[in-house]
Amino acid sequence: MAHSTKKQTQIIAFVGLPGAGKSSAVDYLKAKDYPSVYFGGVVLAAMDEAGLDHTADNEQTFREDLRQREGKDFIVNRIIEQINGLIDAGQHRIVADGLYTWTEYKLMKRAFPGELTTVAIVAPRQLRHRRLGTRPIRPLTNSEANKRDWDEIENLEKGGPIAIADSYIINDGNLDKLHQAIDKELQAINF
Repeated sequence: MAHSTKKQTQIIAFVGLPGAGKSSAVDYLKAKDYPSVYFGGVVLAAMDEAGLDHTADNEQTFREDLRQREGKDFIVNRIIEQINGLIDAGQHRIVADGLYTWTEYKLMKRAFPGELTTVAIVAPRQLRHRRLGTRPIRPLTNSEANKRDWDEIENLEKGGPIAIADSYIINDGNLDKLHQAIDKELQAINF
């Protein structure tokens, strides 16, 4: 019997609502030198091409317009190409930063069967909104945070990937606690 020398690829994607800690989780893995792809980077590059400033309002409006104009799969198709490029370059542990929508989730699952693990990072709404209000870049008021939650659930189909995630991390403590939970999750999936 032939033994395959192909290394199994694993892709981990953190999903969750704004302020849950997804960026902190991704930053932690990037600091460990895991390669990553950034869904938002596709939007930011397209905004640059259109000559738009990178503001929260511009980004949200442009992202939604882009998906409506180019199709719900526009961003994820670019990400799948980037992941395949990393795999071709010999990378087999990849972080997918910014998987939001149900469409993106389904297409990633089809493109990488058995290779995608989604981890939902969740936190109480009041804590998430407090984090969003005190972050140094693009802080949000409580009403802006509420509006963003609703927009992401209603317009970006964000609830599906969170609801069907492979596992959950409750991020209601400090960064050390979050990092410990991430390490435990990585160990559980042999990442």
